[in-house]
Amino acid sequence: MNHNYKRADRVSDLLKVEISQMLLKEVKDPHIGFMTITGVEVSKDLHVANVFYTILGDEKQVSESAQALSRVSHFIKRQLGKRLRMRYIPDIIFRYDHSLEYGAKIDNILGHLKDSEETDPGGK
Repeated sequence: MNHNYKRADRVSDLLKVEISQMLLKEVKDPHIGFMTITGVEVSKDLHVANVFYTILGDEKQVSESAQALSRVSHFIKRQLGKRLRMRYIPDIIFRYDHSLEYGAKIDNILGHLKDSEETDPGGK
């Protein structure tokens, strides 16, 4: 059973590299903004790959990029099938990674707490 987890991790790492390269060099959709693939999680049976990404831009750019990624997911799967020696190429599902936004909010809150502590060091 542990063998499957290691294999899923290796497949995830491989997919992250391959998909990043494809998006950078081969996918020519103008709606895909400045994007970073933050991670790939592959299901235990290796049939589904959730590809997490972030986009630099406003909500409209994020939305347009999400639609464009949905359109190119079949192309990416076909390309992976040509490049990788795998019995089954997983379905590619792009998911926006909110963790950076969450981290920025936490940093902001901590910054406010630090500022308020510095202006009132006694906490009174």
